Amino acid sequence: MLVRIFKSADDYSKAAAMEISRLIGKKADAVLGFATGSTPLLLYRELIRLYDEEGLDFSKITTFNLDEYIGLPRTHPQSYYQFMKEHLFSQINITTENIFVPDGTVENIEEQCEWYEDQIKLRGGIDVQILGIGGNGHIAFNEPGSSLGSRTRIKTLSEKTQKDNSRFFGSIEEVPKYAITMGIGTIMDAHRLLLMASGNQKAVAIKNTVEGPITAVVPATIVQMHRYSMIYIDEKAASLLRGEYERIEPEEIGG
Repeated sequence: MLVRIFKSADDYSKAAAMEISRLIGKKADAVLGFATGSTPLLLYRELIRLYDEEGLDFSKITTFNLDEYIGLPRTHPQSYYQFMKEHLFSQINITTENIFVPDGTVENIEEQCEWYEDQIKLRGGIDVQILGIGGNGHIAFNEPGSSLGSRTRIKTLSEKTQKDNSRFFGSIEEVPKYAITMGIGTIMDAHRLLLMASGNQKAVAIKNTVEGPITAVVPATIVQMHRYSMIYIDEKAASLLRGEYERIEPEEIGG
């Protein structure tokens, strides 16, 4: 597990974008796993800049998203498909057929979950999976107590997650109660993981993830067991860590 501490979220987002750029440079048809929420927004902004200014080519890549609400059509402004379209896909040269986001409106959700797993396998697995982390240590919608070997499936969202996400909706009653999410086992199958976090509100979760025991109570702790996991955090998120970790200055990024 490689832990890197940056001055800011902007800095680690640039470093993460460089990781993805190098991967695409070596493997034009790379398979990328994407996340939604506020954490990856700066990363997506930097990828768009690399496309606009440096010609980074996304035409052959395939993407898989971690999760999607059940019951929201893809045109809904709070669907994760719409989030990705707005913040990344509509601004780069990605092929629509190579974009995979779970569909939470299909009649048979369980079949959709199995199909999603099959699509990942058909493309040789995910080369790098981007992850955020919840304040309670959840990754994707794998809430505390989720099986560490779980696969893509239906999850009931915790009351805390519904409350946290209610800021994007008119009220908590409008927040979907269920979602499709990649399981922890599915996430761990990715060739590389890149977990990002910023701010004091994530410090406890990062402390537990990096230095705590591996436990389903804090699902993100499983990244300790991955063969190639990277933790990119800012100084505030790293504030409770006690170990010695690599600190990256702004001028070192991209070097």
